[in-house]
Amino acid sequence: MILLLQVAIVLTVARVARWLVVPLGQPPVIGEMVAGLLLGPSLFGWLMPEWSASLFAAPTLPALNALSQLGLVLFMFLVGVRADLHKIESRRTVAMVTSAVSIVVPFALGAWLASTLHARLAPAGIGVVPFALFFGAAISITAFPVLARILIDQRLLGTEVGVMAITCAAFDDVTGWMILAAITTLVRPDDASNPLAIRLLFFGGYLAAMVIVGRPLVRWFGRRRGVGFGESADDLAIVLLVVLLSAVATDWLGVHALFGAFFAGLIMPREARVERLFEERIEPLTMTLLLPLFFAFSGLRTNVQLLNNPANWRDAALILAVAIAGKAGASAIAARAMGSSWRDAGTLGFLLNTRGLVELVVLNIGLDLGILSPTVFSMLVVMALVTTGMTSPALRWLRAPEPAPALSDRQGLGREVDLRP
Repeated sequence: MILLLQVAIVLTVARVARWLVVPLGQPPVIGEMVAGLLLGPSLFGWLMPEWSASLFAAPTLPALNALSQLGLVLFMFLVGVRADLHKIESRRTVAMVTSAVSIVVPFALGAWLASTLHARLAPAGIGVVPFALFFGAAISITAFPVLARILIDQRLLGTEVGVMAITCAAFDDVTGWMILAAITTLVRPDDASNPLAIRLLFFGGYLAAMVIVGRPLVRWFGRRRGVGFGESADDLAIVLLVVLLSAVATDWLGVHALFGAFFAGLIMPREARVERLFEERIEPLTMTLLLPLFFAFSGLRTNVQLLNNPANWRDAALILAVAIAGKAGASAIAARAMGSSWRDAGTLGFLLNTRGLVELVVLNIGLDLGILSPTVFSMLVVMALVTTGMTSPALRWLRAPEPAPALSDRQGLGREVDLRP
């Protein structure tokens, strides 16, 4: 009964928050992120602690988390399905260079910053290396799905800079999740008894099996089913079975279930029709029901009240500055060096600076593994919210149409006429 009430409240608050932020030019995910924070100790638990403790009592949260984890598995599968690198052959070199810079620079800056903050902010028992590596990976991530939604809203998806952004985000997603998978394999505490070489060997074997065996089998099945692939309930059940078994495999290997779901998406047939079928059948329930539960669960773990002194707020501001400079700044400079205009380079930088939902997924992994403390987790959630929220306003400013020249300038007439709408 309490779970149903929790779900109803989460959905209500999430929908209201979406309705409020969309007219402001923000993507719906911003509203859902804000809704999650409002339901947690940052606001609801602060204003009404007794009600919050009753509604979101600790013994009831595992059920809410289980539903949200199912949503994340399906979401990461959809992210893998969309990460099609074959669509951008003509811009591959530029995209790879820009994407590499947008991963390497923020990763290095984030790792350096984490090493300076380790003594003060790292959880007890977490060494400098795992803390710095995970921190760097979290800083360097890009939210591919949110970025795609922003490009559609801003009517940039079909433009050159839009294609570049999608291309770089696709490379970032694949690279970022591979880095995180490796880091998770290194630091997963419950597998500490297993030799690292064995864990890496098994993980490499899993990847090889997905590429050499899984991918040909799935695509053979798709060809065998023909144009009707994905339309029947049996097809959908088989696809979901592949996703769940892949997620179970990576979790058993000591990585994380989400990586398995992501890799399952990567091996799916690369056809627009198939992608559309997955979106029509899997995405509505995932995005409408299950993911808002994840935002709520993340919000329940985020407490900005922990940033209760100037030193913590200075650290949070420093993290935000490094995240923006490393991601947006380095990406823009790299794109400019590869021949883009400053306007397009700045647009690309701000687009790749979008973190959103994917960042929250990464941060929750870090919190679950004990790599991040609740305080650092809250700082990084604030960073994810700010960097995602600043994207749309920055794009409107960068892509604003230039004032139309006076008629006299364009036609050599002796009088000026303002033709702007």
